[in-house]
Amino acid sequence: MTPSRAAALWRPLTTSLFVMGLSACAQTAPEPPKIEDPKVDTSLASMYAPIKDGDETIPGVDVSKMDPKNVRQVVDYKTGYPAGTIVVDPHSRFLYLVMEGGKAMRYGVGVAKAGMEFEGEADISRKAQWPGWVPTQNMIQRDPERYGPLASGLEGGIKNPLGARALYLYQGGKDTLYRIHGTNEPWSIGKSVSSGCIRLLNHDIIDLHRRVPKGSKVVVLGPTESGKGEV
Repeated sequence: MTPSRAAALWRPLTTSLFVMGLSACAQTAPEPPKIEDPKVDTSLASMYAPIKDGDETIPGVDVSKMDPKNVRQVVDYKTGYPAGTIVVDPHSRFLYLVMEGGKAMRYGVGVAKAGMEFEGEADISRKAQWPGWVPTQNMIQRDPERYGPLASGLEGGIKNPLGARALYLYQGGKDTLYRIHGTNEPWSIGKSVSSGCIRLLNHDIIDLHRRVPKGSKVVVLGPTESGKGEV
């Protein structure tokens, strides 16, 4: 075979290999997996939507960022206390409103040190909407720069640490200084917190406040009773 004939045969082959090479280099990379937005139950989103409450507007809560266990929900609950009793389990960070038929409405709560210092039974002798708040002398002494200017009290409102509602516990006609109240810090639910007693989301304390009348019994569980009621 002559050199010219061999060259003629080689050119198509090299061209074909070159095209194949380009094709291999130009392959389309697989698309990265799509990251889906968290799926949120629309009923939950509605339950924690913004609320216009008197002169205040309570912001909505992003339930996709909440631990599902802290969302208000009906659970199976075994207890000897009658329906309408509030059972606070500060060690598990839940509050239960006992219902008929072995059920309870469960609320996630944030618990401060004061919320761990009382256990036993008490009554709701006072209910308040958008309660005012006065820091204790201990709080003022501990952090005078922060709480000193508030020594005379803070009017109720969205910026008030007691939130939208408060339930005041009395024992034998005496104020226990134990409060179940709202909060404007939704990220604190389910956690140990720096101040207050038992705090609920503003949406949840409004719901609880509506369900319980004055005189309702509240039972605050100690560590040995914690976590035993829920089935």
